[in-house]
Amino acid sequence: MNLLVVSKMDTASMNIASQLLINHDFQKTSERFCENPVYLRKLDNEETVKLFYIEQELVNTQSVAYPSPLRLLIFLSRHSSRSGTPTLSVHTPGNLGEASLGGLTRTVSIAPASSMKEALKAMKETQEDMRLDYQVSYECTHHGPSLNVPTMFVELGSSPKQWKDTRAAQAVARGTMDALTSEKSYSAVLGIGGPHYGMRFTKRALSSETAFGHMIPKFVIGELDEEMLRQCIFKTVEPVKKAVLDWKGIRGADKERLLSLLRKIDVQTERI
Repeated sequence: MNLLVVSKMDTASMNIASQLLINHDFQKTSERFCENPVYLRKLDNEETVKLFYIEQELVNTQSVAYPSPLRLLIFLSRHSSRSGTPTLSVHTPGNLGEASLGGLTRTVSIAPASSMKEALKAMKETQEDMRLDYQVSYECTHHGPSLNVPTMFVELGSSPKQWKDTRAAQAVARGTMDALTSEKSYSAVLGIGGPHYGMRFTKRALSSETAFGHMIPKFVIGELDEEMLRQCIFKTVEPVKKAVLDWKGIRGADKERLLSLLRKIDVQTERI
């Protein structure tokens, strides 16, 4: 089963969910979760998708008892930034360091690299088709929850104006459905370096068969160790044998130590 999770506290989350219910054939069921109605859609491959509403912020759902087993869990979420840049984004949750915004310290979720790539592609195509003035990008791994199932966030941001934008929410809804329905499997890599918004990784994913799982930003590299790197590699749905490095987006003082760690865990590297 696949699961979509919507927060009733989140304007963008509710907006994206509305577009899914309007445009993607979900049906209301007699089932309830957290005293809210549950919606269902059956996919062509006989998989099912359920849409749940919850009463709390999505980052704080570490202890929520979701049904199992799950093939894919997708959180529909707002994105916030100080710049307020209109953004459609996707990423895996989890904490590379301290758990400052939900989840568990030094624990990441399982990254569904191929599903995230499909969502990224669909959002970019829809953004272009609809001429939306939005940036489309990956984000690096961050915030809670930290779950042992393939988990991703699809996000609409970055300010209240965008959270209410129904056309942009349609793009995120389409990205969500493409992530759920595609059966493609891509070559997955670990991304390291650059800022929180992985624009070089985004460009690479949109122009090649490469899919990024976990992405580690420049400001975290100095705190990385072998254990955390291994976790990011093993907690990816697809096999990861290569790290793609945003070489100019890595501080000089961190480069040799990072390469040494990657050699220790027998991961190939490519610089972009």
